[in-house]
Amino acid sequence: MEVGYSVPMTEPDLGWALGTLLRAYRESLPPTMGEFPHGVRGYQTLCEVVSRQQPSQLALANRLGIDPTVMTYLIDDLVAADLVERRPNPADRRQRQIIATAGGREAIATLCGQVTAAEAVVLAALDEKERLDFRRLLLKAACGHADNSTDGCEAGHPDA
Repeated sequence: MEVGYSVPMTEPDLGWALGTLLRAYRESLPPTMGEFPHGVRGYQTLCEVVSRQQPSQLALANRLGIDPTVMTYLIDDLVAADLVERRPNPADRRQRQIIATAGGREAIATLCGQVTAAEAVVLAALDEKERLDFRRLLLKAACGHADNSTDGCEAGHPDA
């Protein structure tokens, strides 16, 4: 007796498609990142700092799914590069907030354009409307599985 249903294997599965796109994305971004501290991970961390202020370094680590110990070293390197600084959290002085410096905001502005161009190459098989729909649906699915925070998932947010 068969339980459930089976998917006919006439098309590659979701895992294959996501893996293929992720590999293409990873391959297209490192040249864009140049000497940026921690490459893509450092870029994504700085993007998060610039776009949505987290209350602490731990909250930032949780939001990005980065081990807190690794996040400490990553933030140390972003501080050394004068891209971010640590400040006492006015709501809880035991915590340190991570704040983008002017140099950090400038670096993100430059890199965002380069990352957008790299993403266009990865999604070149889609027309502009399809790219927007794909990003919207992918972010909606991701927000449905965000285990630590749904910040950025609310309707109308530019990243949602």
